[in-house]
Amino acid sequence: MKRWLVLGGSGFVGRALCEQLVDEHGAGGVRITVPTRRRAHAQHLLTLPTVEVVEASVHDENALTRLLAGCDGVVNLIAILHGSKDEFEHAHVGLPQRLAAACVRAGVRRVVHVSALGVPDDPAAAPSNYLRTKAAGELALRAAGLDLTVLRPSVIFGEHDQFLNLFASLQAVFPVMPLAGSGARFQPVWVGDVARALTRCLDDPATVGQTYECTGPQVYTLKELVALAGWFSGHARPIVPIPLWAGRLQALAMSILPGEPLMSQDNLDSMKVPNVATGRWPGLQALGVTPTPLSSIAPDYLCGKHAGGEQRNDWRSRAGR
Repeated sequence: MKRWLVLGGSGFVGRALCEQLVDEHGAGGVRITVPTRRRAHAQHLLTLPTVEVVEASVHDENALTRLLAGCDGVVNLIAILHGSKDEFEHAHVGLPQRLAAACVRAGVRRVVHVSALGVPDDPAAAPSNYLRTKAAGELALRAAGLDLTVLRPSVIFGEHDQFLNLFASLQAVFPVMPLAGSGARFQPVWVGDVARALTRCLDDPATVGQTYECTGPQVYTLKELVALAGWFSGHARPIVPIPLWAGRLQALAMSILPGEPLMSQDNLDSMKVPNVATGRWPGLQALGVTPTPLSSIAPDYLCGKHAGGEQRNDWRSRAGR
């Protein structure tokens, strides 16, 4: 029986990964430990038969060392999209550094790390704190000499995402969608495909030392994705592209409001780099995963969450379903 530690296991991708591991290996094939600050945050994992939820701080190196004891490997899914420069450093650089040190202390060599598309070879070349710290975090793990595999996904969509669901919710409320960075390019990947790719990496030692780009089969602009979120949810609204300077003012205003902003200035800087496959690294197909089209997954969960019965029937009629 393999034992895996999954950092960020209570989150969007972590939930899918834990379910995938249990489905593929069964109750007798794998044990998964998911640390979380509060057990209540991982209620959805408690019914999985081989998942143990533990209250612990993953930013404490001693706690990490204890969690790693007896494990065959670790998956790091922890990331943030919004925050200060110091918060990005803490999550994307400090944690990988502590994880590498804890792995050495615990004698655990196998690490699978989820990074991001658009990460440069040199952190200093990144246009945003998000990409710069993601690049530096990769380098910290590579420098430790561990058995490392890195996955670089585009924006990830799925039933519990905070991307398409967010734009669908906004269009249910507002009559028009002002949008900065409307021409930014993405290659969205389904969370189920990312979970399968992670599972393949954990199961196959040949993936050690490799980097994989995780993308879907189609490239979209941000405007096209927002439009699809509105259409699939039954609340399509006019989308008004706004210039970058206006987007920065909008982001600045949102930053002083409670809660996470829809679009931060750092997000706008990240979108200067196309969030699409570069071709420098193998893709999902190299892991035996056929990328799933957004159009075959997103309509059902967006329609079900954000549209009424008549709207759902109308969407299905227009989609020929």
